[in-house]
Amino acid sequence: MSYLANAGTLLLEVLFGILSAIVVLRVMLQLVRADFYNPISQFLYTATNPVLMPLRRVLPPIGRLDTAGSLLAWLLQILKVLLLSLLAGPVPGVLALLVLGLAELLGFVLTLYFWLILIRIVVSWLGGGYHPALPLLGQLTEPLLRPVRRRMPDLGGIDLSPMVVMLLLLLVRILVVAPITDLGILLARASW
Repeated sequence: MSYLANAGTLLLEVLFGILSAIVVLRVMLQLVRADFYNPISQFLYTATNPVLMPLRRVLPPIGRLDTAGSLLAWLLQILKVLLLSLLAGPVPGVLALLVLGLAELLGFVLTLYFWLILIRIVVSWLGGGYHPALPLLGQLTEPLLRPVRRRMPDLGGIDLSPMVVMLLLLLVRILVVAPITDLGILLARASW
């Protein structure tokens, strides 16, 4: 890959990482019924409403799951894979793009949760202060931590559930996302 292609890859990864984070966080906040009046929630809703509101007319939410937001996040990942493929070489077929986009989205969500839990751990060590992100951080990570915390034995006030959940997230990435990525690569090679 040329230096220009490497620079383009970096820029695409950063751009789509930011866009995907905005959309995925909105879907996650709605899924956990986070505080709508939090300034960060307000920013995410304001930033995504112009695209999601028209999509919602076609794809209404299913319960708490924002199907329009989920579809938008998937489409962003598909577009990222397509653009990266244009920079690197042959473009995969449509089915390969769909599968690779799904793998990228799942990997992104798992990585995002991993970092949210890690940030929550660090913030708990530092303590003190208030930031609007802190309540949202708790609301986003607690649905993953609570079931593990309930099943773990009492260790005298030490909460190891974040480490267990982070390990589980890494295992899911290895055991679920990697095979889906491999399937997408096989489909892409078959379409070349």
